[in-house]
Amino acid sequence: MAEIFVSTDVEADGPIPGPHSMLSFASVVYTQEKELIATYSANLELLPGAAGHPETMRWWKSEPAAWAAHRENIRPPEEVMPEYAKWVEGLPGKPVFVAYPAGFDFTYMFWYLMRFAGRCPFSWSALDIKTFAMSLTGLPYRKTVKPRLPQAWFEDFPHTHVALDDALEQGALFCNMWGFWKEQRERLGIGEDLAAYVEAWKAERAAAKAAVEAAAAMPVGEA
Repeated sequence: MAEIFVSTDVEADGPIPGPHSMLSFASVVYTQEKELIATYSANLELLPGAAGHPETMRWWKSEPAAWAAHRENIRPPEEVMPEYAKWVEGLPGKPVFVAYPAGFDFTYMFWYLMRFAGRCPFSWSALDIKTFAMSLTGLPYRKTVKPRLPQAWFEDFPHTHVALDDALEQGALFCNMWGFWKEQRERLGIGEDLAAYVEAWKAERAAAKAAVEAAAAMPVGEA
């Protein structure tokens, strides 16, 4: 069964789940060929006893349309999260959680899934688009930001801070990056099994190191 990419966006009223609540989330599912095959989205009731973080709530005041969209048709998380877990488990492929940045979105999704569904269909891991972008571009991690990425990777999707819109946007971005990487591997003749390439790389490094050490050990005037 092939892997499929579940691009997921979370909108919340604070930096961490528990003290703060997930307002809304959405997942869009792409195949490795960039075919959009499914979507899921939900707006959630706030957690009992939780409160919005002051800084986050100040930011939300600047996005009234998005805030209003997240407060429509709200549902209890104890109803939504089991339903969502079952939806993911029924997808036609091995689901890979994808987000930008995954550290935020997966933290919320994992906490809510374990708290209200008792399981996480993505296991313990997530694919971070920012890290993948760093690997492809060679940029320092802290400087790997969307304005510095190749614009050819982006498509004409709006970034509205509405979960479904943003999940579609980042999913298309990831698929374009994935397609670029696959094309470069094919161009370089790199297969799925990297063992031979890694061994050759190690041998080259060892030879270079030996040459440097030999040169350093050579008596002056004999070089």
